[in-house]
Amino acid sequence: MTKYICRNALALACVVALGACSEKASFEPPQQSGTDPTLPKAQNFLVPPMQVPDKAGWKQGQAPRVAAGLKIERIADGLMHPRQLYTLPNGDVLVVESNGPGSEPVTTPKQLIASKVKNQSGKGGKGGNRITLLRKSASGPWEKHVFLEGLNSPFGVQLIGSTLYVANTDGIVSYPYQEGQTRITVPATNFTDLPNTINHHWTKALQANPDGTKLYVGVGSNSNITENGLDIEYRRADVLEVDVATGASRIYAAGLRNPTGLQWDPVSNSLWAIVNERDEIGADLVPDYLTSVKEGGFYGWPYSYYGQHVDTRVKPQRPDLVARAIRPDYAIGSHVAPLGLLLTQSNGLPAKYHNGAFISEHGSWDRSPLSGYEVVFVAFRDGKPEGKPETVVSGFYSSDEKQLYGAPVGVVQDKDGALLIADDVGDSVWRVTDAAR
Repeated sequence: MTKYICRNALALACVVALGACSEKASFEPPQQSGTDPTLPKAQNFLVPPMQVPDKAGWKQGQAPRVAAGLKIERIADGLMHPRQLYTLPNGDVLVVESNGPGSEPVTTPKQLIASKVKNQSGKGGKGGNRITLLRKSASGPWEKHVFLEGLNSPFGVQLIGSTLYVANTDGIVSYPYQEGQTRITVPATNFTDLPNTINHHWTKALQANPDGTKLYVGVGSNSNITENGLDIEYRRADVLEVDVATGASRIYAAGLRNPTGLQWDPVSNSLWAIVNERDEIGADLVPDYLTSVKEGGFYGWPYSYYGQHVDTRVKPQRPDLVARAIRPDYAIGSHVAPLGLLLTQSNGLPAKYHNGAFISEHGSWDRSPLSGYEVVFVAFRDGKPEGKPETVVSGFYSSDEKQLYGAPVGVVQDKDGALLIADDVGDSVWRVTDAAR
């Protein structure tokens, strides 16, 4: 009898999900981008709309599209779900190959359907739990070396002096590093623990301050809007500040649902983050965002979004916290899923791409038509973003939105000023340069 009920519940959920897919977005991404995004009325769904193309991968000779004046090449392939990139001082590039630990229990039909949809797209591909080192050779292809193995869903990487820090999903570990080495075999030293229950959002972004005395860690929530209870949200939906000398940590800023990328801006001498906002209240809500992160600041989650827009699903309400919720600096569109951030003052690309932020958008799974699946550039003026995002790299899915070739994640600048992009669906790393050079 129990199996019969479960099968019928799942069948009903599938019907609801399919019906929900007819709900289309009413706004184009540019309308929900910038400093003053359009925010429609919230909707409620038993199961949200879900749409993700099926994984097709890249065919021989196929590549993403780039904006006029740029060219792109693949410098590595055959990787195991590359998520983040980090450029070492000597020009070597670290590629973090990873995916979630799979520790979150599936307790609702929505979770089951969503996981199947994501797996079919390639976004649920098996991570390598390792770091690969890429080295530009004098001629020919980039060298590829297995640099670190035995990690636990790693994401963020930072080098401070001769110590390499890696943010696993359950804690930061450290290793001694010597410039030029292509492999680390010494055991990891446990540096500090990080929140590690359920891991609904498992990534731990990592960024050092300029003098290397602090590490900042982006820790995502354990739910969409606290449906798993508040107890498991302890020290989550936060940016943590970790003291490098002692490993002690504190909450630096709170209410950021899933801060997946952190960067330090030397112009304003401030920390910036990209944040994945909440789901299930419509294809046009809520815009993901780019924002400066203020010490002691509260950014709304779960009680409100984009400032004081109350999320009525959350119980109990906290009007005291809503009243002080900080409005983000810049919207980058609903459900675009930003996962990579690079702040740059100068680089090897044309001058229009200097002084701003490159943001990689991993792409929507609950919006029709699709949004994201591109790398955009946001110009800065006087230390603040302005204008609309400009598409730099696109073409990650077919024109009929049925096939997915790749999905951009980490973005960094290499030693020559080129833009490097990790592609976890295409298991590749792409390099974007000035076509005139």
